[in-house]
Amino acid sequence: MARQQKHRQPIINAAVTLFRRQGYASTGLNEIVDASNAPKGSLYYYFPEGKTSIAVAAVTEAGERVVETLEQLCSKSQTTADLIKSHARLLAGWMKKSNYRDGCPITTVLLELAPQERLISQAGRTAYNARINILCAKLKADGFSREHAKCLAQLCTSALQGSLIQARVERSGKPILTTADEMAKMLELMLSTENKGEE
Repeated sequence: MARQQKHRQPIINAAVTLFRRQGYASTGLNEIVDASNAPKGSLYYYFPEGKTSIAVAAVTEAGERVVETLEQLCSKSQTTADLIKSHARLLAGWMKKSNYRDGCPITTVLLELAPQERLISQAGRTAYNARINILCAKLKADGFSREHAKCLAQLCTSALQGSLIQARVERSGKPILTTADEMAKMLELMLSTENKGEE
């Protein structure tokens, strides 16, 4: 197996896990090496710019995982309201499984390093935009205008991200599920009102 295939991805996976659990500053390179079971030389070989470049890769990886999850849920959800509630149930389950130690690796890294670290900020924007674009497309399919769909997609993303922090503080999935339920009700009500206005 090629060296990159053998060690690069495990390093990124370990960084994603550690960053979501304890943040960027509190995660040392030795911890990443230990968690990945990769030789320390591999870390410097694939990430010669050090920890910051690992963070860029971790944010990118986490963003791609979210997109994959949302795309799968999209194919099974009739409406955006259904999609948000399904995603919330997954998030609440993952949080409970981690004993509420895990957060979003994208958010934890960006809170510490954006906007001063340009490449990490860009990776974060790309990750969030990909997520928002999926929600926006689903909202347009529901019947919202393009402009309104984009605003609502941003709102839903921000609300769920905030609920993850509350879930960790309260050690409960309830903030995630409650946020999703209320967002779903809001979307259904707004769509009903928007449709009536077009009649």
